[in-house]
Amino acid sequence: MRLLLTSGGVTNDSIRAALVELLGKPIEESTALAIPTAQWGHPMCGPESLRRFATDRSPATMTGLGWQSVGLLELTALPTIDPERWVPWVQAADVLLVDGGEATYLAHWIEESGLGELLPSLTDTVWVGVSAGSMVLTPRIGDLFVEWQPEQGDRTLGVVDFSIFPHVGAFPTNTFEAAEEWAADLGNPAYALDEQSAVVVDGDRVEVVSEGEWRALSFSR
Repeated sequence: MRLLLTSGGVTNDSIRAALVELLGKPIEESTALAIPTAQWGHPMCGPESLRRFATDRSPATMTGLGWQSVGLLELTALPTIDPERWVPWVQAADVLLVDGGEATYLAHWIEESGLGELLPSLTDTVWVGVSAGSMVLTPRIGDLFVEWQPEQGDRTLGVVDFSIFPHVGAFPTNTFEAAEEWAADLGNPAYALDEQSAVVVDGDRVEVVSEGEWRALSFSR
């Protein structure tokens, strides 16, 4: 997979250009599946915030970018559906738009649904995450961001080898200083991103695309 890991969505021309490069064709010729599942695991999310994501009525511009088509894929439903139905839906999509919420909850349902087993085969698919939708692919999110079953820990899927501290400047507690403290004991590299920044992963290439502020964070082992 090719990854566009954002903090706040496709919020500027540089991030949009990175998305088009990963797709290899215009957004208007690309099909998308939107995954809202992470929202169910976060106490600040609910039906209204899911509606905003699905109808693009939120600052995290994802579903309203002008896709050829957009469908919704709810991971919690997949265990009740024959894989012969839903796997072709995923395989046919050019991009997965993965919303924010709670990353450990999302990681649980990626694995429980069977999507996790499918991901390595999706070599031509682009994953666009916002907030927890990006963090879920990292090794750890840190205790600071665990809102669902904290006794289970902070580990997520580990598709990439770095962690992400999102929303710098968007909330009073999300500062670069807080990010440095958060990263110190993770045991892996990390990036702190504001809403105008994203990390692109394409094969061995890892690059930050930004029209705002971001920082590579130090850590201890």
